[in-house]
Amino acid sequence: MRWMFGVTLIVTVAALGTFWWQNGMVSIHFFIATAGAIFGAVMLTAALMGLVFLSSGSGHDEAIDDPFADEVDR
Repeated sequence: MRWMFGVTLIVTVAALGTFWWQNGMVSIHFFIATAGAIFGAVMLTAALMGLVFLSSGSGHDEAIDDPFADEVDR
């Protein structure tokens, strides 16, 4: 998560720099909202993907009981 935080910070700064370079200073609220949206979306995605790999690697995925396993047509 630490390296993903760094990557997210770099991507957010690059996106805000691109917006400022193309459009100038639009509004401080635009830049705050855009930074929050990019940062929040990327960090949430990283956290959820981390949980997927943790669940798969720790054996939780294989530990469930599938009630419909006998009804599947093969």
